[in-house]
Amino acid sequence: MASVIGKKVGGRTYYYLVTSARVGGEPRVVSQRYLGTAEEIGRAMDGDVSAPGEARHRTFGDVAAVWATLNRLGFVERVDDAVGAQRATTTLGTHLALAVLHRATAPETELATWWEDGVAREFVKADLANHWRALHRLTPDRIARIEATVADAVLAWLGTGGAALAVDVPQFATFTTADPCRCELAGLGLVVTKDGAIPLASHVYPREGAPPFAALADDLRGRHSAGDVTLVFTAGQAAQVDLGRHFVGALPLSEHPELLAKPSSARKPVDPERFAGLTALDTRAMVAGVRRRVILTHSETLHNAQARAFGDELGTATRELAGLDAALAAGIYRGDRSQVNAEIARITRGRRVERVLSPSLTGTKPGEIRLTWKVDDAAVSRLRDEFFGKQVLVTDHDWPVAEVVTAYRARTHLDSTFRWLTGTAVAGPSPRWDWTPHRIAVHTLVTVLASTVTHLMRREADRAGMNLSVRELMDSLAGIGETVLRYPSTGGRPRTRRLLTERSPEQQALFDLFGLTSSPGGSAARRSSAPPASAR
Repeated sequence: MASVIGKKVGGRTYYYLVTSARVGGEPRVVSQRYLGTAEEIGRAMDGDVSAPGEARHRTFGDVAAVWATLNRLGFVERVDDAVGAQRATTTLGTHLALAVLHRATAPETELATWWEDGVAREFVKADLANHWRALHRLTPDRIARIEATVADAVLAWLGTGGAALAVDVPQFATFTTADPCRCELAGLGLVVTKDGAIPLASHVYPREGAPPFAALADDLRGRHSAGDVTLVFTAGQAAQVDLGRHFVGALPLSEHPELLAKPSSARKPVDPERFAGLTALDTRAMVAGVRRRVILTHSETLHNAQARAFGDELGTATRELAGLDAALAAGIYRGDRSQVNAEIARITRGRRVERVLSPSLTGTKPGEIRLTWKVDDAAVSRLRDEFFGKQVLVTDHDWPVAEVVTAYRARTHLDSTFRWLTGTAVAGPSPRWDWTPHRIAVHTLVTVLASTVTHLMRREADRAGMNLSVRELMDSLAGIGETVLRYPSTGGRPRTRRLLTERSPEQQALFDLFGLTSSPGGSAARRSSAPPASAR
């Protein structure tokens, strides 16, 4: 029930629109909205609405959606239960939630700036002055317990059992220090859900002296006891893998010329809605002496990208050869034939242009040697037809081809997510500090949890028919802005009004998917105890 009440302050009466309801059988005020003085209400009814004294715009949708996801996971409560009793006013669970919220929505912005200028303070109440000191309490044991309890929450959300993937992200981060001559490269082993590539467990390792891939794979498999773990490996790791356990991986193309020679008519579309332009041949071939299931895939997107890259390589090589020829003709380069051949090999070595370029030399003495070359168009056509856009996947699973492809691409999605999440936050914090093992462990935990939350959100969007990467999802949500209008006071408290920006169909779908709202008091994702802004 709604009613208008007046509150007398300093001899003046201020009116509020109050909504009441029965809570636990008792009548309670559930919301109130400031209307103004009698004079202000009268002017508003006459259409004389004063212009706001100031307006401020800030991103809203990404913070609101991430906070809603954290709340649905019961993140703060789970973390606080995992770490045990605390004396601090702001709990460690709240501080960690704040760190994850910041990393997931503004990884390239300093925490203090993001906190001061953004909407986050409407969602989480925290003492920022003690934030880093609080995170220092994340001991290795607490980190392990936090990771485990969040993994349990994710699996409970999905309700899909314990099937998981073990994935290696060797280019996780580069930790630079105050000393410009020192940096530490780190890789990251992960156990992720088969559904959505959502991280469940992690293991960071230094790139210098990194463990063999087989040892890392065994370690990762041991970190997830709730169900089967399928190892995902790249073509470069294939020789190191024990194929006696569940696996999905890529094989070097050069090992299977008989598959590459198959005509395009042998391949069938995989899933036009999820994988536009992807075709595959599901067959069997000899792998490491055993006849196994292999899948030859061809991606139009990958084909076009590789064709562009090859064109650039060929152009670079021919320009360098032309430069070498000009230097020979001008007498600038006076090496003998063996030296010239070595320079030609340097220009073409390790590139596919070796397959299509045919350089030749005339003359025998320095100053007389000349260089010519030609491009074999037939070889270019064979290269395009047999190699571009193709991968050979191998697996012991009988999953549909689309699921095999999804499992293999999990590493690509994760690698892209971590490149975004670690950016300048690792490469150049201000001021820089020494990255101790503890700081690296805390940073890794925050980054992995931010990846967990955003991949969970991406999975929900995918189930709703929106095929977006994590970055595309977060950019779309960040495009939902909030404008805060503050109207000048006429003797009482300044009035504040919040308006959300107009949304595209995709943004509206995400807005609805994550349960957000444009009510005057803010988002449904906000704490229920926070009073509406108009009643403050």
